[in-house]
Amino acid sequence: MTVEPMPTPMLERTAESIEEEHGLDRLADRLESIAGKVLPGGRLLEELRGRSLGHALHPVLTDLPLGCWAAAAVLDLSGAERHADASRRLVGTGVMLVAPTALAGLADWVGLRSTASRRVGVAHAALNVVGGSVFATSWVLRRRGRLGAGVAAGLLGNVVVMMSGYLGSHLTMRRNEPSASAIDLD
Repeated sequence: MTVEPMPTPMLERTAESIEEEHGLDRLADRLESIAGKVLPGGRLLEELRGRSLGHALHPVLTDLPLGCWAAAAVLDLSGAERHADASRRLVGTGVMLVAPTALAGLADWVGLRSTASRRVGVAHAALNVVGGSVFATSWVLRRRGRLGAGVAAGLLGNVVVMMSGYLGSHLTMRRNEPSASAIDLD
């Protein structure tokens, strides 16, 4: 009796194709240049990489904006007009939390071991830029009284950051990239 292998899931195939996408190398080089300009050195860089936590800081920080945005979506779907103020505040708070989360992610990205991982990391970062921008747009729309468009943008933003989260997970679960604190910081 022959057992047929399970087909590779679509998201995994997509992530694997990103690993082979040579077109991302130029973007990775630009990101490395940016990292050299914006990342601090010394102990602060070590802390951005999670030294005091004993593991990477970035995954911990991602829970904050993602939690705000998910909570806003729940409120939007359970009564957008009734919860408009709370949802707007949650979306705005999530947007404010993007910068420290991205900085910690960039600190981890510079420690990735392989070209394939760097490519996935660049795609992850690009999706986060798109997602964060969509949420910023959602916040502006909500502030201007365009609730329906703001809700739609927020729901789209959640889809984008979920796709990005899959790629971030792919780095650690499939690519076996170590957490930043596992990288020698001394």
